[in-house]
Order: sequence, then structure tokens, then C-alpha cells
Amino acid sequence: SVVYNNFPWCEPTEKQRADIEKTARAILDARAKYPDCSLADLYDELSMPADLRKAHQDNDRAVMKAYGFRPTMRESDCVAALFSLYKQKTDL
Repeated sequence: SVVYNNFPWCEPTEKQRADIEKTARAILDARAKYPDCSLADLYDELSMPADLRKAHQDNDRAVMKAYGFRPTMRESDCVAALFSLYKQKTDL
């Protein structure tokens, strides 16, 4: 199964890069609070720990900001924009 998608990375500012690093660290820190839980348990939509969910939401916002995406952008629009960036990079 696919667990990672490759898309062209944006050109974040130093502050944006620091914000993404900080929020990514918060995801790892939140996961570490639940050493007896599998990733399947942690990422169950109905029982995901609130602190892990918030860490992911914060990370999503930081990454979206770096791409110049609106924070209210729907997931389908975000994916379409990422595919558009990919197409621009690969159509040489």
C-alpha cells in the first residue's frame, strides 16, 4: 500500500520551514505519548487522540501556508493543485 506521496516541494521561507519542523516534531511527540498503541490505533478516525489530531492539523496548516494555499482549501482542491505543480515540473 502507498503511505507516502511525492509532490514537488514548495520553496518555504526560513520561518515557514521552522514552523513545519516544529509541527512535525509535535506529531512525533504526540505519538510518543502512546507507546503501547499501534499506528492503526493512533490513526483510527473515531479514537485518534486529540493531541495527535491537533498536531496534524497544525502541520497541515503550516505546509499549506508554505505552498500559498488557503487554510480553508478542501482536500480535493489541494490534491488538484499539487498535481498541477507536479505537471508543471515534469512537462519540460
